[in-house]
Amino acid sequence: MPLTSSFAAQSATSPLAPYEITRREVGPTDVQIDIEYCGVCHTDIHQSKNDWGASNYPVVPGHEIVGKVITLGSEVKYLKIGQRVAVGCFVDSCHTCSSCKADLEQYCLNGFTATYNSTTKDPGGFTYGGYSKSIVVDTHFVLTIPDGLDPAGAAPLLCAGITTYSPLRHWDIKSGMTVGIIGLGGLGHMGVKLSHAMGAKTVMITTSKNKAADAMKLGADEVLISTDAVAMNAMTNQFDFLLNTIPVPHDFNYYMPLLKVDGTMCIVGSVGPTAELNTGPLIFGRKSVADSLVGGINETQEMLEFCAKHNIVSEIEVIKMEEINYAYERMLKSDVKYRFVIDMNSLS
Repeated sequence: MPLTSSFAAQSATSPLAPYEITRREVGPTDVQIDIEYCGVCHTDIHQSKNDWGASNYPVVPGHEIVGKVITLGSEVKYLKIGQRVAVGCFVDSCHTCSSCKADLEQYCLNGFTATYNSTTKDPGGFTYGGYSKSIVVDTHFVLTIPDGLDPAGAAPLLCAGITTYSPLRHWDIKSGMTVGIIGLGGLGHMGVKLSHAMGAKTVMITTSKNKAADAMKLGADEVLISTDAVAMNAMTNQFDFLLNTIPVPHDFNYYMPLLKVDGTMCIVGSVGPTAELNTGPLIFGRKSVADSLVGGINETQEMLEFCAKHNIVSEIEVIKMEEINYAYERMLKSDVKYRFVIDMNSLS
């Protein structure tokens, strides 16, 4: 079985460090990928530090993977050696439940297999992610990178891109609508770009006046400072849709007055318990609060094609593999515009 260089966390308190893993042999429906770039997600930090209490060590993070095909299984016909491909947040699902049959593998009723830290029959017993030189993935979960997309900038599209694209697509965002993107970070900056490309009037909603100029450069039509009570009041009942990317628990109720009748606020940032939800604004306006989780394989491929058509990639800072622990420190301080991407060529 092939050995592969990687970086792994050996415990919740240890820094990521070089670690050799074993990948499975390439089966008939498998694709082996030489990883060129891997985006860095906040989930990587949570899993490395066992913030969610379910980490299985060693943890090799990384689910924003771009690379080139180096080996094809005998039954794989639509790919070729040397083709640039991608892998996102999951690498398997049951294929048989109603969600999988509807191309919603992210909602697999039997549980999808995450790209890392999921139980697997592969060597090691748990999946290992993209902080590694190569990966072997079933062809169903391998995406193709359209010509013209910068491979480094495309890497975060596999998580941050699809996390924001999927709800915008599901709620049919289009010209004539007003969309608010709450929070300007790794998710929020993608939300602005995608909403703008879909033709909606796009308003960045942020606590920081310092982010206004960046938001406008990314495609926002307006910036709403959420700490300005007068400005917030003036935007009451103005939004068809709010995409809330704030990554920490907060009071959702504060933003509900912004929605029109039948408007929806979709949460994609904060995971877990939050402030008590006041149903009053929902009842008196038939408003909705929803959540969304990445996208299925077909929708993710659609997103990549959409981004290629509109020349959309993430705003990134490329780092070497050995800089990952410092990058984690900076991410926790929100000191990045707006995603780190690891150049995996730096891993020997």
